[in-house]
Amino acid sequence: MNDFSFYSPTRIIFGKTALETIGPELSHAGYTKALIVYGGGSVVRTGTLDRVKASLDAAGIAHAELGGVRPNPDVSLVRAGIELGRTEHVDVILPVGGGSVMDSAKAIALGIPYEGDVWDFFVKRATPAARIPVAAVPTIPASGSEASNSSVISNDAEHLKCGINTDLNRPVMAFMNPELTYTLPAYQTAAGAVDMITHVLERFFSGEPAVPVTDHIGCGIIRTVIACAPRALEHPDDYDARANLFWAGTLAHNGLAGCGTNVPGGRDGDWTCHGLEHELSALDTSITHGAGLAVIFPAWMRHVWRAHPERFLAFAKEVFDIEAVDSTDEAVEDAVTATIDELQEFFVSLGMPRTLGELGVTEKDIERMIPGLTLNRGEVFGSFMQLTLDDARVIYRSAL
Repeated sequence: MNDFSFYSPTRIIFGKTALETIGPELSHAGYTKALIVYGGGSVVRTGTLDRVKASLDAAGIAHAELGGVRPNPDVSLVRAGIELGRTEHVDVILPVGGGSVMDSAKAIALGIPYEGDVWDFFVKRATPAARIPVAAVPTIPASGSEASNSSVISNDAEHLKCGINTDLNRPVMAFMNPELTYTLPAYQTAAGAVDMITHVLERFFSGEPAVPVTDHIGCGIIRTVIACAPRALEHPDDYDARANLFWAGTLAHNGLAGCGTNVPGGRDGDWTCHGLEHELSALDTSITHGAGLAVIFPAWMRHVWRAHPERFLAFAKEVFDIEAVDSTDEAVEDAVTATIDELQEFFVSLGMPRTLGELGVTEKDIERMIPGLTLNRGEVFGSFMQLTLDDARVIYRSAL
């Protein structure tokens, strides 16, 4: 087990009455004015936003609003939120929505006390030193942003999608009511399930040796998602299925599933697949992150598994109860291939794409993604197996 530092300061308020506690909890913590950040209107249509504001009003907490966050959020709205937050003198940012909303709120929170352009943080021109606290109200079980240290933002003008990881990004609170996820479209539910699974996989396949306690936690999260996602799709108001998915999404990305398998001196995982997918949704902002990952991850697995076949065999046994019949190279390859096929078939069974072609990506698009990948990942990247830009081209091509 490698030395590690695990930090998870987010207080989770989970259950059917979570929204009604927002005002009292924020008031008790000393906050007086919130900037509510939300997306395209679903929280308005479902009444979620009204419930949040009612709780704030009852607790005497003033609030301003910033709506219109889109999937793969652009930095332009973040900049607008920074100006609004400064003008309104808010002391807490309150995102109500999915990962894009929470990531935008985190970027706003970093940008308010910073004198330069917030995009500096995402292209590594500056390092954040302060932030306005964030208290999240997630409505989609997927990104785990309600307790993670990450924020990912697009820049349409520069055709880039970049992320920043810092403990300053971790929300101080998260208010989680699984009932809010009942009305999610099936596609979003499915894409969210893929995102959760891949958050664990990035850590499991870090290239570092096994850590049984962490491996069991991570694989248990994946097994839960595999069990509960089909139930939630078939019966959208299945509270237990939705609640377990919601909690799995949080645990998949708060760092717990990487403890001890973290790369010394680096992140708690490989994160190549997320890097490859970010270029897809920078290329076309309509590509849902989880859908892109459903294609990229199996393609990456087929390309790299020989670097550490023992990790794939451990994953095969733990998640799918697949074992190699003996220790020959042929038997190991059969078991690993069957495992990757099983994972991809599960993604497809949820309604996710199998190929990049289904997402509208063609051969000519590959070279368009390489400059962004170079900026974000460098010319050599990956901890499970060191890859080059030519490897990235091969993986993209194999997924078409």
